[in-house]
Amino acid sequence: MGADRVDLSGVLIPTATPFRATDGEVDLPGFRGNLRGWLATGVRGVVLGGSTGEAVLLDEEERTRLLEAAREMVPEDRLMVAGTGGESTRITLRRTREAAEMGADAVLVQPPAFYRGQMTPGVLRDHYRTLADASPVPVILYQVPLRFSTLEFPTGLVAELSEHPNIIGIKDSRGDLSKLGDLLDQVRSGFQVLVGTGAKLYASLEMGAVGGILGVANVAPGASAEIVSTFLAGRAEEAGAIQERVAPLHDGIVGAYGVPGVKAAMDLLGMTGGAPRSPLPPLGEAGIETVRGLLEAAALPVS
Repeated sequence: MGADRVDLSGVLIPTATPFRATDGEVDLPGFRGNLRGWLATGVRGVVLGGSTGEAVLLDEEERTRLLEAAREMVPEDRLMVAGTGGESTRITLRRTREAAEMGADAVLVQPPAFYRGQMTPGVLRDHYRTLADASPVPVILYQVPLRFSTLEFPTGLVAELSEHPNIIGIKDSRGDLSKLGDLLDQVRSGFQVLVGTGAKLYASLEMGAVGGILGVANVAPGASAEIVSTFLAGRAEEAGAIQERVAPLHDGIVGAYGVPGVKAAMDLLGMTGGAPRSPLPPLGEAGIETVRGLLEAAALPVS
């Protein structure tokens, strides 16, 4: 797909990565089973190598195997996006080229943040321009949740980068509607803004976002996607009602417990979640019971 033809509107799932209980290796059969279930809903596509997928804990070879498995299953009318951000421009370029060769439709690229004090707007601008100039597929900027070890893009820098023809959008996971409004006001027309906060998807669509890359969509893919489809169909009241059902799942599972909560919820729903990779701890029994209650309240089929 060319940059001008990659439509990001809708909900993409930042896929969780299951690991085998026996040896801690990536559980590819479990991953494929999860993919099959997700793709049977109305989601726009999937993102491999995101925060919910424990990307920072994956080996390079594991990233490749997950992309290979997904490419075999994701149909042409859906999107497969690869997370390729690294701490150096060199590794980001390499990951991006490899993802493109493996059939990724676009790449989601978080900023290098370890040497945070040196990552001035000028340095970040050069990093992303170099990447976008060389990338065979469109680039999506990734404003990582600020509770993680990351930095915050100045809105002016995003507006400047939005002018690059191969930078087509941003995932903004700050969860701040005021900042989102400033961003939407300043980026070029046609630049696609996605949000990462499942509790605020409806409000973000009203402001001009085109969709979201939502951790909660691992658990409630159909409902998450329906928020966008009903909104775009002009059924605002219906979209708002679905948002009211999804918001507690985001706040109580993704927001409260992160990856361990998402994986526990997946297990309760009969999917393959499993334990996170060490040093991330699994969710405790009290947390699991809280998650169970949230899923039941949302009328999801807890096993």
